[in-house]
Amino acid sequence: MSKISFDGIGEVAATFFCTEQVKTGAVVKVSGDCTVDACAAGNRFCGVAISAEDGCAAVQVGGFATVQVSGEGVSAGMVKLSADGSGGVKLDAANGAEYLVAAVDSAAGTAAVLL
Repeated sequence: MSKISFDGIGEVAATFFCTEQVKTGAVVKVSGDCTVDACAAGNRFCGVAISAEDGCAAVQVGGFATVQVSGEGVSAGMVKLSADGSGGVKLDAANGAEYLVAAVDSAAGTAAVLL
């Protein structure tokens, strides 16, 4: 168990309409006016769904968020990431957007990312 936590630091959330594909904890993309949708593999993401129900989602769009990580190569530092198509993120050196990764928990398959 780490003595360092980034949970809640600088958290900014906004409410959007959402499709049924948006799941709590998954990265999302803006898909239309005031609307978010689940990301396909390789999509750039705008935030993480804090909750999703009744056609609306609270989306964390700023601050540190814990995200699921798939694949290899995500490490602390400035890292290019994109959606993995399963609600998490993956290393994408070619087409990803650059994010600050403050911590990686390999055992849990998560990373603390500054949105």
